[in-house]
Parts: sequence; structure tokens; C-alpha cells
Amino acid sequence: MSQHPSLRVGGKIRKKRNVMKRYERIDALRAEGKIAEDKVLGLPKTKSED
Repeated sequence: MSQHPSLRVGGKIRKKRNVMKRYERIDALRAEGKIAEDKVLGLPKTKSED
């Protein structure tokens, strides 16, 4: 029996993610200067990189 395509393990993410992980959001906001270094709660929403 063959394995279903959704269960296969690939080396990379094949499709574009439409959300960022928390640490990615914090890094992006700090790079833009939109949040303070010590702020961890109440983060504004961000768009993912294209």
C-alpha cells in the first residue's frame, strides 16, 4: 500500500506560510522599531514576508 502524500516528510516547507511564528514577528517588529526591546505582550499584527 502506498503512503498518502500528506504523511510524507519533506526536506523543506513546500508551500508559502501565511503566518509568522512569534519570534519572527518580534524580530520583524524590532527591526522596524515598532516595539520596545522589553515588550512581550500585546504585539501588533504583521504581514508575512513575500
